[in-house]
Amino acid sequence: MASNVNPTVRRRRLGQELRRLRELKGMTAEEVAERLLVSQSKISRLENGRRSISQRDVRDLCGVYEVEDHRIVDSLMQMAKDSRQQGWWHAFGDIPYSVYIGLETDAASLRVYESLIVPGLLQTREYAQAVIEGMWPEAATSDIDKRIQIRLKRQDRLTDPTNPLRFWAVIDEALLRRVVGNERIMRDQLLHLAQLSEQPHVTLQVLPYDAGAHPGMYGKFAILEFHDAMDASVVYLEGVTSDLYLEKANDVQSYTVMYEHLRAKALSAEQSRAFIHRVVDGYSL
Repeated sequence: MASNVNPTVRRRRLGQELRRLRELKGMTAEEVAERLLVSQSKISRLENGRRSISQRDVRDLCGVYEVEDHRIVDSLMQMAKDSRQQGWWHAFGDIPYSVYIGLETDAASLRVYESLIVPGLLQTREYAQAVIEGMWPEAATSDIDKRIQIRLKRQDRLTDPTNPLRFWAVIDEALLRRVVGNERIMRDQLLHLAQLSEQPHVTLQVLPYDAGAHPGMYGKFAILEFHDAMDASVVYLEGVTSDLYLEKANDVQSYTVMYEHLRAKALSAEQSRAFIHRVVDGYSL
């Protein structure tokens, strides 16, 4: 998953560099917006990598920041060009969480906490279909099929022979016991979980009911980390109509500490596998 072909990551890096140039110039985003006769929100979106950046945008910003080194300008222009390439997910059309998919595709490691649903990267096809149909009851069949295909395609990161994603999941006991689809689907799904947890790059811990109150009661979240030191870690919070990406060091640190507390309260990987098998025994064939 080479980062130089990932448009999402290229936009992030370019945005970070443009922010650095603005700060070196001692200008606020509002001042830059006034100079270019654009909205302040556009400047913010360009800098946080949530918006495509054109080469014209880069040229105009470099002019405002008085960047005289043509090598720097050319490098930024090339990054802007690369950032407008299409990732594999664009073949599926408009996807609400395409920014997250781009980050996940390039991540070196992913830590997630889930309380109600098996993490998407660990779902079987039948479980994924039952979850998607249940969560979006009014969705067209074509939209459901598209979501399933995307979810299964994302799972390629776990089986990549050269660059597998380092995946750590803390899951609540509740998602093991909620019957999604039917008992056979649940049995197959939990056996799949146990099997995946045997992989050296996958760690799965169960947070049992008797763990009591815990930091994850705020809700599910994910922490993404990257190979390149230029790419800051990201905390991802999924919403119904919009998602939130936290990149400030203090925010990431807060969620990292929260995750360590969750890991400490959860069963060990070995205990978790045994626990999952006990739950499986409760589901009928």
